[in-house]
Amino acid sequence: MASKDPPLIIRGKDEMREWSRSARAEGKTIGLVPTMGFLHGGHLSLIHESKKHADLTVVSIYVNPGQFSPNEDLSTYPSDFDGDIQKLNSVSGGVDVVFHPQNLYDYGGRRSSGGEEEEGKVVSCVEINGGMGHETWVRAERLDNGLCGNSRPVFFRGVATIVAKLFNIVEPDVAVFGKKDYQQWRIIKRMVRDLDFGINVIGADLIRDEDGLAKSSRIVNKQVAVECEICSRKWSVKLQRVERFCYPGHTRSWWKS
Repeated sequence: MASKDPPLIIRGKDEMREWSRSARAEGKTIGLVPTMGFLHGGHLSLIHESKKHADLTVVSIYVNPGQFSPNEDLSTYPSDFDGDIQKLNSVSGGVDVVFHPQNLYDYGGRRSSGGEEEEGKVVSCVEINGGMGHETWVRAERLDNGLCGNSRPVFFRGVATIVAKLFNIVEPDVAVFGKKDYQQWRIIKRMVRDLDFGINVIGADLIRDEDGLAKSSRIVNKQVAVECEICSRKWSVKLQRVERFCYPGHTRSWWKS
């Protein structure tokens, strides 16, 4: 059964902190589900997990420019905020708050080549000329090396930094991340441990389609080229075969979790 009331939409950092501190003053615990929007069943499963561990749930919807390098596809990342709200309204028990800031790296505007400020334009935070004035980054020195870190050298520092910012703004008791992005989940857990965040980081099993391919915002939006999607599905089948070979008689298949 969905919530009778739609979630409160908060866009400002100060307003978000005020809401969280007011809820905590009433003895409520807060769960945070960070997302970049264009929600699918995998995201909704994280919300259900959050509701098991906290009284109130905040879903952040924010496409983080800090994890994109200048040559990556920040501007084409899929977005459907109205559709996201409809999906959140369908969640049993509802969602309490949607934190949807415009730009968490906005420190006073950015100037165009003509010297005028470009209002409301979200660009990569790692641009060569200035990086919008943002200089402070969070890194897990060893864990962000290798795997995805090899091909996307700024990705994990951008993820860790924005999650740290969200933790400082929302001030949750619990945060839920999908294990689909396993390296990312481990980095967040290490950051929380090393920097003494008082937050319980929960890793939730990923949700897959019937053929084994993990649900993804990019694939849902058809942003992934057809040949890449076919390749991903082939890898899913190969991994299933590896599991059957290594664990004969194994009854719980990971691709159905």
